[in-house]
Amino acid sequence: MQVINAVGRRKTAVARIYMKAGNGEISINGKGLKEYFPSEILQIILNQPFATTSTAGQYDLKVNVNGGGIAGQAEAVRMAVSRALCEANAENRPALKKEGFLTRDARMVERKKPGRKKARKKFQFSKR
Repeated sequence: MQVINAVGRRKTAVARIYMKAGNGEISINGKGLKEYFPSEILQIILNQPFATTSTAGQYDLKVNVNGGGIAGQAEAVRMAVSRALCEANAENRPALKKEGFLTRDARMVERKKPGRKKARKKFQFSKR
C-alpha cells in the first residue's frame, strides 16, 4: 500500500498529510474531522478536492497541521490534499488547477512598523 506525502500552506498555517487508499477516514492532529473542524464550512473546504475529482471516500488521511488560525489551517489542508491527489493520479491535475486548489495563497499579515500603532496606522496628527 502506497502512502503519499504532501505539504500545503496558507498564511502561517502548514499542513503535512499522509494519504493512502482506504475508506475515507480523516484524522487531524489525532482528532476526527468533525472534532477538529466543528464548522461545516471548514469541513466542506477540506473535502472540496475530493468532490472535484470524484474520489470521496477512497483515501484515508492522517494530517499534521500547525500555525495560523482554523480557517487558514483548513485551506492549508485543502492544498495538501490537492497536491496528493495530483501525485496519485495525474489526470486530476487540470480539474484541481481550474478550481485554484493548487495555487499557493501567499497573502500574509503585514508586520508592525516601529513608531506606529499597527502596520500602516499612524498616530493622530495634531496641528497645534
